[in-house]
Amino acid sequence: MTKHTAANTTANTTARTAADRPTTESADGQITVLVTAATGKTGRRVVPRLTARGITVRAGSRHGETVFDWESPDTWAPALKGVQRAYVNYYPDLAAPAAAQAMRAFGAAAAEAGVGRLVLLSGRGEPEAVASEAALAEGGVPLTVVRASFFAQNFSEGPMAEGLGRGEIAFPAGDTAEPFIDAEDLADVLVAALVEDGHEGRTYEVTGPRPITFAEVAAEISAALGREIRYVPLPGAAYRTALQEAGLSEPEASWLTELFTTLLDGHNASTTTDVREVLGREPGDFAAFVRREWPAEG
Repeated sequence: MTKHTAANTTANTTARTAADRPTTESADGQITVLVTAATGKTGRRVVPRLTARGITVRAGSRHGETVFDWESPDTWAPALKGVQRAYVNYYPDLAAPAAAQAMRAFGAAAAEAGVGRLVLLSGRGEPEAVASEAALAEGGVPLTVVRASFFAQNFSEGPMAEGLGRGEIAFPAGDTAEPFIDAEDLADVLVAALVEDGHEGRTYEVTGPRPITFAEVAAEISAALGREIRYVPLPGAAYRTALQEAGLSEPEASWLTELFTTLLDGHNASTTTDVREVLGREPGDFAAFVRREWPAEG
């Protein structure tokens, strides 16, 4: 399912037109792309793909050569200077309380720098994220939005992966199915949107090819590992407590709990064909991700 967002259209009619904005698009076709959160799950996959295409990459991170920090707006303009396009991956999530304000400010900074295209990673089925998408579009820079389902790599990288070491996946998902997207496929979509024509103004929703429950996820990983991984469906209150015990503040734990319980109420259980539309091929299945991630055990 591919959509043009009304928010993008409305925002762009009130923003400066392309003729009014400065531009850094180069006459010889050479482009430089800023990748925000370049060391994250998607950023570290996007960077080498861009480099392989001969694109000059400015890898933005808090401690890298190109300093970029969402919590330090003074780092944005230097990172954007001379950039033609940017991959926007907001941390911690576009549904976070401060996200829309940050997107509005970043969109203005990108327009001021003459950036010619933005590609935004968003969450599928997140009403608050839609508001952040619209806020970014207010700057008037041509925008592509890629809304992704849950990542398959959440089970191999980060807190859930740590849970596998304890033999469990503890999450407030109930028996809801989710069409997990392989981050490798997502990165291919993001790069296509950054460097190929025809994606400006589009909103894509990318998913894996089939919805599976967290219990089924645990069973597939168990088979690959050769040991039992249990799925523990946590109530929201218990998950919030676990997050606080892991070091998150009460407000952070509360909004994350609300986000996950809202997303996993069944409204995102369907699949889409947008990976095929963008890449001309089907997305990888969760089983293929498991075989690739744990080949020695599988």
